[in-house]
Amino acid sequence: MLIHTGDARTVSFDLRLAAVLSLVAGAVNAAGFRSLGLFSGNMTGNVSALSDYLALGHWGLAGWAVSLVAAFVAGAFTSALLIEIGQNRRVHGIYAYAILAEAVLLALVGAADAALPPGPGDPLVLVGVAFAMGLQNAATTRISDSRVRTTHVTGIATDIGVELAILLGGARSQSGPAVVRHRLALHGVTLAAFVIGGLGGVLAYGVAGAGLFVLAAAVLVAVALPEARKARAAGRDAGRDADQGAG
Repeated sequence: MLIHTGDARTVSFDLRLAAVLSLVAGAVNAAGFRSLGLFSGNMTGNVSALSDYLALGHWGLAGWAVSLVAAFVAGAFTSALLIEIGQNRRVHGIYAYAILAEAVLLALVGAADAALPPGPGDPLVLVGVAFAMGLQNAATTRISDSRVRTTHVTGIATDIGVELAILLGGARSQSGPAVVRHRLALHGVTLAAFVIGGLGGVLAYGVAGAGLFVLAAAVLVAVALPEARKARAAGRDAGRDADQGAG
């Protein structure tokens, strides 16, 4: 699910990608909100909160909201740029490496959260998580040709409504019913996984605190590392075949 791109991707790959990474995103997002009252992955909520803080003159909170949005954008920018560089250099499994990078970042955030005493520095941890969420969302968007967006719940809910209107209400669509059903299943799985992850994240953060971020990192490593190894092996095989063909 982190190797195949373009026409080689199937609905199954996208469903698995959406389920696992939306679960992680939901857990991390909900834990951040429980801890500090701000979101690491929901930029709609953060921009709305920014407007509210500005209107009420809460300049410090407004600054943190801006920082979270900027961190998310920076994470998406970094992810897209590194993926582009990797593709240009024919790095096999570049998407798996992007998710591994996210895992390392979340583990570092968890360690920092555990080491820092409670205080004004806590929002800095959430800024790091927002960067990681931007990185993840950009990677999943690129590999799925924008079909999977693991943190973009507003768009997902909108798509579900549109797809139901097409299937049940006869609304017009350029796609056939089978394609629309596949999209509906994908968006339904994404939304459900985000909700389940959020529930688990709140409960786990109450018990483990910063350990939740380390647990999320472990899940990402368990998913991405085997994919990276398969991609590396496939790259070696392709290089060997090319050498034999040239010989």
